[in-house]
Amino acid sequence: MQRTLLTKRVRIQGFIVFDDYGDRQPEFASAVAPWVRDGKVKFREDVVDGLENAPSAFIGLLEGRNFGKLVVRVAQH
Repeated sequence: MQRTLLTKRVRIQGFIVFDDYGDRQPEFASAVAPWVRDGKVKFREDVVDGLENAPSAFIGLLEGRNFGKLVVRVAQH
């Protein structure tokens, strides 16, 4: 794959949203919070129970086995 990228002279460039829109974060949060609260916006997270499972969860994260946010729950209240 790397050879293909080099021979085709592919350009890959990332961006950080906060570089250009960081000053609008409070506006975004106040607009989106009601949607999240009302269930109109949903997010996915993988939850792994127990600190003893954190190493395998981290390896899975690096291998792309999770989707969304990865959370290791060490205690439940």
